[in-house]
Amino acid sequence: MEKLPFVDAHVHLWDLDHIRYPWLTPPFADDGPNGSVEPIARTYLLDDYRADAGDWDVRGIVHVDAGAATADALKETRWLQTMADREGLPSAIIAFADLSDPDVDTLLGQHAAHPNVRGIRHIVNWHRDPRRTYTPHDVTQDEAWGRGYARLAAHGLSFDLQAYPGQFPGLARLIERHPETPVMINHMGMCVPGEEREWRDGLTALARLPHVAIKLSGIGFTHRPWTLDQARTLVRTAIDLFGTDRAMVASDFPTDKLFGSFAETLGAYVTATADFTEAERRAMFAGNANRLYRLGLTL
Repeated sequence: MEKLPFVDAHVHLWDLDHIRYPWLTPPFADDGPNGSVEPIARTYLLDDYRADAGDWDVRGIVHVDAGAATADALKETRWLQTMADREGLPSAIIAFADLSDPDVDTLLGQHAAHPNVRGIRHIVNWHRDPRRTYTPHDVTQDEAWGRGYARLAAHGLSFDLQAYPGQFPGLARLIERHPETPVMINHMGMCVPGEEREWRDGLTALARLPHVAIKLSGIGFTHRPWTLDQARTLVRTAIDLFGTDRAMVASDFPTDKLFGSFAETLGAYVTATADFTEAERRAMFAGNANRLYRLGLTL
């Protein structure tokens, strides 16, 4: 394995005895967007992540909201900040806030008061297929959600976008109106099999906006089981559209553990980017996350 420095742009940690995570609570079912999550429904802390990462030269990690109960959003941020103060990781925290909440501004301010908080994620995946949708309707089309999004910049927060390609055209218009809010697309835009044209067109619209970047991660959400050829096609399309300066490799562990080991997952991204220059690969595996998430790490 190549010893590329790695800043993991998308990691989840959870202590199931401390914070409530409804999606990691029985009963488990196979018919949801991720399939059954029972194999990962156990406490996962920094030492567990380090064990999974093995020989990878991890220089930093970005913790992205892990689906805690809405009432525990701030509790999760406080827990992670205490961990970061004690252990130096996570390097950044992307917290949860429901942007459609009329009082969201208060929560944004409370999150932003923690020094490691860099942004917000509000999962908004809506799909007409009930087996794929995360939400009962497309909240991104609601005026209240747009008003909440517009408040991110006032708190110096970026936004992690997890949505489906069918939502991208409307989101691109909103995102374009707020160039002061950096946006990180999660999981290569979640290309649903059979909807490749919609995915490419949607990503093209977002890629035109210079303040939008993309994460090379999460292939198992839409291609299960995935193959190396599928991974390569998605990775190369994302890089072609966004360039090597706006693409970040991420493990999405332990969620992606449902679909393959750390070595298999990161190995696919290594293989898919094998013909890029060393400088380009170092950017995608470490430098871009360090810069875009304002980590300040020495790489």
